Amino acid sequence: MASTFNLRSRRSAAQLTALAGVEREIRAQDSHSRRKYLREFNQAFTRYESVLDPQQLQELLHAADIVLIGDYHALPGAQRYAASLLEQRALAGDRRVVLGVETIFARDQHIVDEWWRREIDESELRQRIRFDLDWGYDWGPFYELLVTAREHGEAIYGLDCMPRENLRKISARDRHAAAKIREIRERHPGAAIFVLFGESHLAPGHLPRALRDEIPEAKILTVLQNVDALYWHAAGERSDKVEAVRVNDDVVCVFNATPLEKYESYRLFLDQWSRCDNAPDFAPTIYNLIDSLASFLQINRYSPYNGTQPKFLIDMLPEVHGCSSDAMLSRLLTRKGIGEEQLKSMLASVEERGSAYLSLVNAFHIREFKMMHAAEDAARFLHHACRGLPQRLNDHGAKGNTSNATDEFYRRVIEHAVAYVGSRVLHPARPEAEEQDLPQLSRAALEKTAQAASGDSAKLEAFAQDWGYRLGSQIYKVYLAGKVKPNGLRRLFLAHVDEPGAARKVCTAVIARIRSAARK
Repeated sequence: MASTFNLRSRRSAAQLTALAGVEREIRAQDSHSRRKYLREFNQAFTRYESVLDPQQLQELLHAADIVLIGDYHALPGAQRYAASLLEQRALAGDRRVVLGVETIFARDQHIVDEWWRREIDESELRQRIRFDLDWGYDWGPFYELLVTAREHGEAIYGLDCMPRENLRKISARDRHAAAKIREIRERHPGAAIFVLFGESHLAPGHLPRALRDEIPEAKILTVLQNVDALYWHAAGERSDKVEAVRVNDDVVCVFNATPLEKYESYRLFLDQWSRCDNAPDFAPTIYNLIDSLASFLQINRYSPYNGTQPKFLIDMLPEVHGCSSDAMLSRLLTRKGIGEEQLKSMLASVEERGSAYLSLVNAFHIREFKMMHAAEDAARFLHHACRGLPQRLNDHGAKGNTSNATDEFYRRVIEHAVAYVGSRVLHPARPEAEEQDLPQLSRAALEKTAQAASGDSAKLEAFAQDWGYRLGSQIYKVYLAGKVKPNGLRRLFLAHVDEPGAARKVCTAVIARIRSAARK
């Protein structure tokens, strides 16, 4: 069985490579990361006492009078997680719930109250609290939190004060917030108070200490999100996915994003702010994912020969189109013979997933950075690049006779499998592929599915994705167990699957390898 060290190494290798590049960019643009106040937060949480299951986490949350939730402002999932905690606590029905937020200055409480009474709309609230001017992160997830609190809670309060940019005054802001929380507790006796505040404020000597000075009798629970050191430590646990850990009696940490996802989100904001532009540049993010996955697979991006390496991968990097490029992308695809219905389907997929890699034009189309899907799309590009670009039209749907449809089914299975493996390597927190109500993974079952899907391109794609994700999940497990190395995964990316019958042979060989590894 793999050791804790080996598990941590295999789960983290590709992420750490990608993370190094992002952190270099952030340090170049943001000098605050070296300040004493922020270092105190990072130094405070390096180990945890135990892993928590969902029931244990809920028990701790229900016992608390005040829940301090760490907010990584650039990560939408951080605000959405806070909304989910507040809603779950309110639905328990035993206590009223109140929300306090750093995002809104206490001076603007009257504006929040007007919105609460539905006297002003969302647009006026956003403008009058100067959200974009004074805060600058995503409005959508924060507004979802406010709406959740209005639907399930008793009140919302702004907790912050000026100056935000002066770290010499940051301790004064902690004391101010603690005093405001004491006032809230006096105004709403018996209510459970949820507070969303920047994560660095939640070091033991920062806001929690100020709050205990103000309200020594209150039961305070700090809920951190995705602290780097704790995340890397938890990567060595036997469990495939650790959702939460107990740091000490008063502190827990939940994991709903990877460090790479966090810092890529922040880098996108830094880029957006530096250009005084509302549209983030996603290209560096996508290229970093591709570069990191290629490094993990030991792919030489400058190799002049095809074979065990793709030829000059560096020259095949895709275009990256943002949300403002729908019209341009439509023209590119139309010139390639993509019909209107298929184009609508592709854009709908982008809307749902946040991004998509379109091999026909070797381009990414991305509207929102979602780590799981972006990582999968990076793996899809790498697979197509290893096979040689550009790909044919039939990569977007089976055409022709039964034999060709069968070959296409197996090609799509392999593509989905390598996409899943690549996404798990870059984003280990991705959920495992679901396998309930499906036959056992075998050559015979695949063959039967290929015959059933023949002649129906929609069914073929759906079946191929199901089987590909399952196959990719098994490959990733074999990798975690140390029974296949990164260069072995690279061979799958480089497999020749375009000749008739080749993809089927690759699938058969992979299934045999997985079974052999399981027996050993």
